[in-house]
Amino acid sequence: MVLLPGRGEHPGVYARFGRRLASDGYRLLVPGHAVAFPDPLHASASAPGPVILFARARAEQDGGGPVVLAGSDLGALLALALAAEVRPDGLLLAGLPGGDEPVRTDDELSARTACPVHRGLLADDPGFRPGALFEPVPAALAGAAAAARPAVPVLAFHGLADEVAPVGALRELAGRLPSVEAVAVADGRHDVFNDAVHRSVAARTVLWLEQLRSDPDRLPSLPPPLLVPLDLHG
Repeated sequence: MVLLPGRGEHPGVYARFGRRLASDGYRLLVPGHAVAFPDPLHASASAPGPVILFARARAEQDGGGPVVLAGSDLGALLALALAAEVRPDGLLLAGLPGGDEPVRTDDELSARTACPVHRGLLADDPGFRPGALFEPVPAALAGAAAAARPAVPVLAFHGLADEVAPVGALRELAGRLPSVEAVAVADGRHDVFNDAVHRSVAARTVLWLEQLRSDPDRLPSLPPPLLVPLDLHG
């Protein structure tokens, strides 16, 4: 999985999420520099951009297993915009922002996450950029994401207490793509991968990845369940 971070974030923000996925045998890669648009290709060899990083992940994947493009906040928009170019096996999105002016709050950390551990890490993190969450969404990026029509399975999380991203953006996405599975996070904030229920979000992500692995050549539709009730009285 290649994950594109959101406003104000850096790769280290997703260390905990990566450890959760790694415990189930999945590898998480995060670009080592701020995601740029409309030209995400230009990056140094030591800090490759998302397109180069995804190509490397595809080349290194043993057995032709699925390679997923993920994103949070603006990273979710960029994942949509790049899907036609990198051709992922699936898209994992969180906190998909709309094109409206961002909603400003007095407590940015609480708007991001309800997890006290993650709030503390951000507060003491010199690489975290406070206030970035309230910067406007670039019009070119919003337009490219709106024009995207990736025909791959999509798993999208949305926090029901997200003050930054309106749920209408996710509803619009589901209306124009063939396979969007939307998961609501009760009392979830904007950064659901690092929210108070990060364990449940990671577990649901692993289930989705397992479904992708079970049938990588299937048509883009909701995958068949791998776990079904067993009739013990039949």
